[in-house]
Amino acid sequence: MADPLVAQPFPYLVEVQEGKTYKWCACGRSSTQPFCDGSHDGTGIEPVPYTAEATKKVSLCGCKASKRGAICDGSHNNL
Repeated sequence: MADPLVAQPFPYLVEVQEGKTYKWCACGRSSTQPFCDGSHDGTGIEPVPYTAEATKKVSLCGCKASKRGAICDGSHNNL
């Protein structure tokens, strides 16, 4: 299994729609960050589904080290 790449050393602030499920890129290789474009194929890393609880802006992890999955937990501060 490959290690995830740091897509950017800070979170992505994105607008999400209530009830919609997004595929968050966990490998760091997607050209459509922070969402999956299939670039993980062959890495052993799978995208993480994230279902929005409300329509709002959320901070999605850009460093791929968050312990909260798609949601930024500040892990980028320790890179």
